[in-house]
Amino acid sequence: MTTVSSTSSSSSASTTGTTASSSSTSSLGDFTTMLTLLLKELQTQDPTSPMDTSTFTTQLVQMSSLEAQQASNTLLEGISSSLSSFTGSYPAYSYLGQTVSTDSDEAPLQDGSAIWSYTLPSDADSVSYTVSDSSGNVVYSGTGSTSAGTNYITWKGTETDGGTATSGTYTLSLTATTDNAASSVSAYGVGKVTGVDTSTGTAKLTLGSYEIAMDDVTSIL
Repeated sequence: MTTVSSTSSSSSASTTGTTASSSSTSSLGDFTTMLTLLLKELQTQDPTSPMDTSTFTTQLVQMSSLEAQQASNTLLEGISSSLSSFTGSYPAYSYLGQTVSTDSDEAPLQDGSAIWSYTLPSDADSVSYTVSDSSGNVVYSGTGSTSAGTNYITWKGTETDGGTATSGTYTLSLTATTDNAASSVSAYGVGKVTGVDTSTGTAKLTLGSYEIAMDDVTSIL
């Protein structure tokens, strides 16, 4: 009897010290262990010399304290997770309503048009481009500005066959020709941020039907 009581007390003291810095999972294990030891102690006690009431009460208080600490740890972890998620996504909301340039050749068809920018190091003789839908089908072809510097292409959603494209994400491919030498030119999609999606735990910006990470924004126009 004395040995069991000593073991339970020692385990309780150890548990109390450990749970101060352990996770809620560890606390649950310690609480279960303490309860098992206490029940074992009650089962094996000498009926002619039962456990002292004060000792039993002390152990119950320790168990209650441990259970309360476990609940507090779980609550604090939830609050910490929520704060971390909010802190990480908060900067994304500053982009709402802003028109941004992205590090991608894709652009959303918003309000009847899709916009891309491109930069030429020097004047070109000609600039041609194609617009492709999400399936890779070319839906429009045209020509762009040949001036050196940053230029923009605004596609109004009119397809080569005269039809009108539906809202979605489109890709621009550019080719510049100078002195009969053709070279591809990088295109960068432009769009208005219409929403913020945090459902995956990482904030993403919504540009119409197109979704990008904050790191994909190269500038605010």
